[in-house]
Amino acid sequence: MTDPQIYIVDDDDAVRDSLALLLTFRGWRTHTYPSAEAFLDDWREQWRGCLLLDLRMGGMDGLALQAVLSARGNRMPIVFLTGHGDVAQARLALKAGAVDFLEKPYSEEALLAALGEALARDARQHIHQTRSAEIEGRLARLTERERQVMDLVVDGKPNREIAALLDISPRTVEVFKARMMEKMQARSLPELVRLVLAGAPPDETP
Repeated sequence: MTDPQIYIVDDDDAVRDSLALLLTFRGWRTHTYPSAEAFLDDWREQWRGCLLLDLRMGGMDGLALQAVLSARGNRMPIVFLTGHGDVAQARLALKAGAVDFLEKPYSEEALLAALGEALARDARQHIHQTRSAEIEGRLARLTERERQVMDLVVDGKPNREIAALLDISPRTVEVFKARMMEKMQARSLPELVRLVLAGAPPDETP
């Protein structure tokens, strides 16, 4: 996993350089691209950070790049910065998950706030992905029967009902439950429920 960076995509050399200078001065790492196509040539799914994206560029525009990245499974947050924005385009960008849509001339304060939120969102997603991978590893250790018992336990079913549903004895349910709890590293049923629910993606609705 790479360290977080701000990836700047803008076909205006002066804008691109001034943004990189400003953000570097603020202590952020940056990488610049003169076109959406150049960015896509380099893009890797494991990249972390956020994308500062111009809307109108020669070739592929910013909204098209956002759509392509989404289709490829990109979760890196995007901030749009444009001199030619309108309400319809802003609505499309935000509906597709953009953190913000800023128009030039932008205030430095607004830009830094939007990028700060984008990087915070990326950090939350990274924590969630790391935690989810850890939980998936625990789930993979369960036998089919232990997984069945776990699912019913999480649904709130008592031992006797689980036994009837699986056609086993309540005592056998207890045995499978104990093994399942040990493999899941859960000290209580509420903790088990939290672990299972931790697989759900965090709510990042704009």
